[in-house]
Parts: sequence; C-alpha cells; structure tokens
Amino acid sequence: MVGGNVNIDLFDFQEKAVINLIDLTTGDHKQVVTVKSPTGSGKTIILINYIDEYLSNVNKNTAFVWLCPGKGDLEEQSRQKMIKFAPTRNAQNLFDALTNGFTAESTTFINWELVTKTGNRAISDGERKNLFDRIAEAHRANIDFVIIIDEEHSNNTAKAQNIIDAIAAKHIIRMSATAIANKRHEFYEIDELDVINAGLITKALYVNEGIVDGEEISNDYDRLIDLADAKRKEIAKKYVDLGKTIRPLVLIQFPNGQPETIEAVENKLKTLGYTYDNGMVSKWMSGDKKDLPDNLTENDATPIFLLMKQAISTGWDCPRAKILVKLREGMSEQFEIQTIGRIRRMPERKHYEDDLLDFCFVYTYDETWKNGLLSSMDKAYETRRLFLKDKCKTFTLEKQLRNLDFSILGEREILNKVYDFLVKKYKFSTDKKQNIRVLQDAGYVIGNALVGSIVQGKYVKTETTVSENVQHISTSRVVNTHSHGIYLLHSTDALKNILGLSTAKTKVVLERLFRKGLNQNKKICNFKTDEFYAFVINNEKKLKEEFSEVTSDMARQMDMKVFSKTSTFHIPEQDFYKYDPTVKREVEFLSNAYKEYTSGFNTSKIRSLSEQLFEQYCEKKDDVDWVYKNGDTGQQYFSIVYVDAINKQWLFYADYIIKKKDGTVWIIETKGGESKGKNKNIDRQIANKFNAFKAYAEGKDIKWGFVRDLDSKLYINNTEFSLDMSDEHWVPLEEEF
Repeated sequence: MVGGNVNIDLFDFQEKAVINLIDLTTGDHKQVVTVKSPTGSGKTIILINYIDEYLSNVNKNTAFVWLCPGKGDLEEQSRQKMIKFAPTRNAQNLFDALTNGFTAESTTFINWELVTKTGNRAISDGERKNLFDRIAEAHRANIDFVIIIDEEHSNNTAKAQNIIDAIAAKHIIRMSATAIANKRHEFYEIDELDVINAGLITKALYVNEGIVDGEEISNDYDRLIDLADAKRKEIAKKYVDLGKTIRPLVLIQFPNGQPETIEAVENKLKTLGYTYDNGMVSKWMSGDKKDLPDNLTENDATPIFLLMKQAISTGWDCPRAKILVKLREGMSEQFEIQTIGRIRRMPERKHYEDDLLDFCFVYTYDETWKNGLLSSMDKAYETRRLFLKDKCKTFTLEKQLRNLDFSILGEREILNKVYDFLVKKYKFSTDKKQNIRVLQDAGYVIGNALVGSIVQGKYVKTETTVSENVQHISTSRVVNTHSHGIYLLHSTDALKNILGLSTAKTKVVLERLFRKGLNQNKKICNFKTDEFYAFVINNEKKLKEEFSEVTSDMARQMDMKVFSKTSTFHIPEQDFYKYDPTVKREVEFLSNAYKEYTSGFNTSKIRSLSEQLFEQYCEKKDDVDWVYKNGDTGQQYFSIVYVDAINKQWLFYADYIIKKKDGTVWIIETKGGESKGKNKNIDRQIANKFNAFKAYAEGKDIKWGFVRDLDSKLYINNTEFSLDMSDEHWVPLEEEF
C-alpha cells in the first residue's frame, strides 16, 4: 500500500476494499459508509490499512475512534493487532484518551460497555476530564474525527447514539457481516466468494449431513452429537494423514443453558470418553467457564468439544473450530446464521483441496434460520432525540399502574373458560375420539411423535441458508418423556403468560383438557402421556392463538379506582422518536409537543395510516394547542389498566394526548380501520381496552375516543364498542373532535 506503515500483505479483495473506503470517505460522499464484511475476511486488517492510508494521504489532522462490542475484549484484540501490524501508529485505549485527549493521527479503541454502562466514570463528571470534555477539546483544536463502528449491530442504543452525536465525525464507517444496503448511506460489500477464493474461509458449509428424510430419531442430543463426533474423527484422521498438528473442535451451542440440558450433553460426551477431567471438554458460558485452557484457539489445543451458551462473543477467532452442533430446548427456536462464522475460518489460511477439510459442518434440528441482529441503522428509519416545548412541561395527568396484589381468576375458573370456549368454537362432544378428528380437521397435529422439517444441504454462501430455496427434509422423533420434558416445559412456558398462571398450573389446565386421567370433567381428549407431550409441543402456536382468543372475550372492566394504583404522568422532557430521512418536502408539525417534530416522523415507514392521518388532521386544526405522541411501553409513559377475560391486568398505552387552546384535554387511541370491506385491526384486546378507557375517563375532566380509518377518512367512537365501522357509534372525527 502507498502509506507503507503496515507490515502485512493484503489479498486483492482486501486492497480493493481499502481503496474503496478511501474513495468513499473523501470528496462528495454521504457521511455514513456501511460495509458488509463476511466473517473471516480480515476486517481488522482492512481497517488498519485504511487508517494508515487515510492519515498518510488524505488528512493527518484526524483522530480515529474505533468502537467495538463490549464482550470478548475485542477492542483490545483490535488494538494489539494495530500495534503489531502498524507499530508506528498511535493506538490507544479509552483511558489513554481520557488522559491525553484525542490527538491528531491517534486511533482510540473503545469498548462500548465502558461508555454506555450506567454510572461508568468514563462519562461521569469527575476529577479527570471526561469523555465529552476530551471530544470538545479536540474539536476546539480543529481535529477531524472518523468513527469506525465494528460489529455495528451490537450496540444500537440511545447512549451509544449520544456519544456518536458528540463526536460529530466527518465520516462514520459501520462494519458488519450482516449489514444490508441502505440508500441513505454509502454501501460497500466484500463478496464472500472472494474471501473463499483467497482460502481464508471454508469453500462451503454442509448442514445436517447424514440425517435421512423422514428419519425417526429417539434422542435429539445423542443423534446430533454422534454425527458431529463421527465427522470430527474423520477430519482429525485426514489432518494426521497430511502430517498436520490440527485438532478439529466441535462447538456445542445451547440456547439458554438449562442445567438439565447441559447435564444430558455432559453425560452423553462421557459415554464417548470425553470429559472435563481428561481435558477433552471445555465450557464457556457467562459465569461458568470450566477447563478453558489459555491456548484454546491454537490449532494443537487439547479440548475437542466446547460447550457454549448462545453465540460465542463477537470477534472470537478459533480457526480449528470445524463443526457446530446447535441444540434446542423448544420446537420454535431459530438458528442465527452469525454463529456459522465461528466455524468458517481455515486453520492455515488456505484450502487443502479436500472437501472434508475445506468444508465446515452444522448439525441442528432448528427449523427456521434467520439472518441475525440487524441494527436499526439498516432499517428504513433512524432514531432522533427531541426536546419538549416549555408550554408542555407543566402538564400532568393521572396514570394507572397494575396492582400486583390484585388476583386473576383461579386455575379452576380459567379451566372452565378455556373449556367452554373450545367446546363452543369446535362443537366438541363427549365422544373423545370424535373430538380428536375435529382437532385434526382444524389443523392440529395428532400422534406420539414430534414432527418437523430441518434444513439440509451444501451451501457456499452463508446467507444462502436463509433464502427461499433452502432444501428441507422431514423429521420425526418418538416422544421420550424424559428427554423431551424440557420441550414440554418450553411450550408450557410460552402459554403461561397468556393465561396468567404459573408454568405448573398451566400444565395442569392442559392435562385436565387433553391428558388421559381419572377426572373426566372438562375433558376434550384422552391422550396418553407421550401423545399429550407431542400434542402440546407440536401445536404450541395454535394453542397460543386459542388461549389469546379466550382472554380477548369482552371482560367486565372493574372500578380501577379501587383495583389499580395511580401516579402522576409528566410528558418526558426529551425522548427518542423514529425518523424517516427519506421524507419528501419535509415540513415542521408546529402542533407537536416537541420542538423540531416534522413530517419525517410521520411517514408510512414509522406510523400506521390512522396515526399519519390523525397527526396531519391535528396539524390543520386551529384550535389544537399541542399534540403528544405517547410511547408504547415503559414507566415514563401514560398508561391505563385494563383486564382481560381471565381478570389479568395489562397496561394500555393510548397513542395521543392533545390539549386544545380552550384547555380541553383529549386522549386518543388509534387503531387499524377498514379497507375494501376488510377489518385492519389486529389487536384482539381492542374491546377490553375500549371499555377500560371509557371507565378511566368517567368523572375526569377529559375527553377520549378510539379513532380508526375508513377510505382514508377518520372516524371516532367514545360511546359503545363495535368492531364493525358501519355501526352508528363510529362517527366522522370532525363531528366530535
């Protein structure tokens, strides 16, 4: 490279990336450059070369700030790489910057958690100049900033944005393996095929090799671990044949690390001769690191199985890791493809022209795969902070909070409600076999096996695994009430919150309805134990829908003056709102409670149609003093308590508070209306919220209403609830408001 201060030869694609970054951060380009950089592409090396080039040939009077995720000491790893490969450059950490400032030609590596964690001294007032003082000092010295945001999806928070705003960088480079093109940013993508062709990562990954379509599996964990171990042995033998001292590593990933799941896997490995005691197994989980040798990532390290929870820390680099086993504790878990990055690197940065060594292998029963955590910077909007107008600062309103001492219906009453609802919906009889046929006809899966489909096949590009063309095969596992107990627990947990019961009581309700037993009262089906397990696990999603329908039945909204707690609501003096920077002909909404609130906060990317129309309507009304858009959840926002059909309390956050110039206060909730004769409302609890809202307003000096759209016009109802907008209680908004 031209700069000449970096002691490493770049691959062609890396050199091309550096040249493009220089081009995109000079001349007339957008401030933010988003770079999609596949795992294993040498992202850190590319950035170090870019910094050297920029300081050598573009602008010496620049301070770089390199922001890294807080986990795994990635910022120190990156700093050490810069010291190694660019020893003449000033690579400092946060505390160096607090002491010496952000000087020209410096690169400061900062761990996000050091500057975003509440109460951290790095951004608190104290004896030393804090971070913001040092930033301001550099600005006064006319030093330009360039920010590098490494693994940019990992820390998209308001506090992080505050720091980015304070730095006021000339350019921001956001790098991630999962970035997507965004027309508001410059975008550069390093092709994964270029990284493969350079020999840095595997030629392909093979998913679920050896599992046969329709195969019946007796034990999930045993089957996957057996496949992984057999593959590990094959790879290890091939390395020996080539005279290589490389011990392939199997990563076993747990979703939540339930003790019984971990114990089952440890016992399975023990039967194969792999234990912590003989050094073959290590564990890396938060708060539980066991037998982790310092040289774990070296090619000749002893452990051949590493138990880990979720995905290992971003930036963790262990090229001998060749196999990933992703276990699950429930049927509906998703596989995040970032994890594959941990097994795609080649141990000697070259291919061996042997598929066994040039591939990596994934074994998992996860049915759905997703392309991980994308930053809101990659979405259709960004987040902006707004400040409240002075005239709104004294406004107060009584808000309601849940009373945790208020009890919902008991287990027996909830059982009765669920039973009555299902009998009415499906017309069940006392004939249990006929009831099973009715359930099958309604789409329920019946039997004693857990059925599903899994991904299988060879994929060159990692992202291909989340495309529509992925190959699936079916699986069937006969229920084992011991090993699948955690699946049942997972499914029951998913249902308990809807019913407001404990996991144990929710299981009792399900057993009373569907499991064979002595008590035949309120019994729909007489499933044997294994059939009951399979029924609940296979039909978790449908049961959630049924239970949600039960609770959405119109409840009697009680006198919340007695049953709820209250406190005083103040409009937050500052808040963050989603903003669409692609808005056309942006105009300020002068009626809004916040300064600088514009039409950019009121587009279809951010607001529902009814919200858009309502804010535009208020903006045109001469008698509106101000309009406040309430938050969706959180103690700082205005809330009303409602109860569902099982007497469970919930908080409802009405959308808008409006003050008119005559002092009248309105509270408005917007909902999806109707279009082409079809109902657009998706809130099952709309009736319960309506009635709670009505009860809240009684006796208070406020006005209220539900507002919905019909043919691009707004209608309001604050009398008697009806979902049908042709009902007489829905009247044109201008007649009431």
